[in-house]
Amino acid sequence: MVVESDPQYKVLIGMEIHVQLATKSKMFTSAANGFGGAPNTQVDPVVLGLPGVLPVINRRAVEMAMMVGLALNCAVAKQTKWDRKSYYYPDLPKNYQISQYDMPLCGAGLVEISLPDGSAKTIRIRRAHLEEDAGKLLHEGAPGFSQVDLNRAGTPLLEIVTEPDLQSPEEARIFGEELRRICRYLGVSQGIMQQGHIRFEPNINLHIFHQGKVFKTAITEIKNLNSFRAVERACAYEIQRQYSQWLADPAAMPDQGKSTRGWDDDKGVTVLQREKEEASDYRYFPDPDLVPLAVSSEWLSRVWEEVVELPRQRRQRYEQHYAMSAKDALAITEERAVADLFDAAIQLGAPPRRLTNLLLGPAAKTANEQAAAQAKTVLISDLPVQAGQYAQLAAMIEDGRVSATAAATIFEELVKDSSLEPIVVAAKQGLLQVRDENQTARWVEQALAAYPQAVDDYRNNPKKKQASLGFLRGAVMKASNGKADPKIVGRLLEEKLNS
Repeated sequence: MVVESDPQYKVLIGMEIHVQLATKSKMFTSAANGFGGAPNTQVDPVVLGLPGVLPVINRRAVEMAMMVGLALNCAVAKQTKWDRKSYYYPDLPKNYQISQYDMPLCGAGLVEISLPDGSAKTIRIRRAHLEEDAGKLLHEGAPGFSQVDLNRAGTPLLEIVTEPDLQSPEEARIFGEELRRICRYLGVSQGIMQQGHIRFEPNINLHIFHQGKVFKTAITEIKNLNSFRAVERACAYEIQRQYSQWLADPAAMPDQGKSTRGWDDDKGVTVLQREKEEASDYRYFPDPDLVPLAVSSEWLSRVWEEVVELPRQRRQRYEQHYAMSAKDALAITEERAVADLFDAAIQLGAPPRRLTNLLLGPAAKTANEQAAAQAKTVLISDLPVQAGQYAQLAAMIEDGRVSATAAATIFEELVKDSSLEPIVVAAKQGLLQVRDENQTARWVEQALAAYPQAVDDYRNNPKKKQASLGFLRGAVMKASNGKADPKIVGRLLEEKLNS
């Protein structure tokens, strides 16, 4: 059966996100928690599930989970417990995973995301619970069989589950990016996607409207996506796959149940893995080795104090208080350390617009160059230039003592020697702007005499008027070696050209 018309459909995407918490030790043992190391070296008897060992709750992991819950406006439970989730897989040494089933640490919440059109959308959080991670199967380097690395086993894992409020691949990506920012701002995760610090699992189905009826496709969960590009591409493919399959034969499409699919990034397709288990298949039951956990009001209040201003609130503050564009606000607040540097310089008197231009201009350029040379991430905040130097240099641009071009030169010197003061560098290198109108007038006359065609275009060719003015302004700045005040140059040029 083939449907003749093109039915409308609604996309429903819920997300399961696994965040590895950046604690020093693992969830239920003192074994080291960290990326790297030779296989199976970050293990101990508890991780291996040897007979007679007992788990001990990692208090800091609980606090980090509470911080995320509070940031997502979740209700933090006054009492929670631990459950065993039983399944058999080579990378699960105990044949069960300690998790939380019916009494999660964090309950219902919500988070707002900013959409490209400037609007906001609220995404409901269903729950966030703590568990331990499994190990990792290695399929390379050993033809014919797989190997098991248990270094990741026992890592504190916060699983965040949303309601199906995301309605497009783009929204799924934006939500993932915002959640990563929140976790990094709180310091609970480094959020390095390549190291699996955050893994996304979209749950996708469609409501298809046709001939007065609503057809629902079965939910598909796409497992272990570790890049935002993969999230967006996988969701886009799966939406089209379900829709095309329904179009081909609506009667054959299941409207319930759940399956899991993997993402083949090279081919750009999802691949069936297995039919999804139900909760009963995991045989959840309370872990007999772990006591329930009580969260007192005093403890929750102490954790609240660690919740910093979140990235979206910071972006809104910058846009409202400093008239910053949404694009610039996003760039400045992407990394908490950079936003902290911005705020510190503002407190020291930096003009916001000039400071933003410095950070996203010379500073970003230098950081990118160093990152390329060192083959590692270098943030603007990693450069040796301090908040006070940014504040002074931004103020010098604002009051006309140096041009933006000269400021870039000064910034290069500050990177080389962070003990210098911008004003000293400017004076030593002759970069202070000349605000003498008589001297500026001589540079203007020099430029007008050197480029008569540009003068004629300004006066007689309306299509070239603005381009000619810009060219002549540049010529004056060049004649002055960048020392002339651009405002004075512009005014004198227009007076001469229009006389």
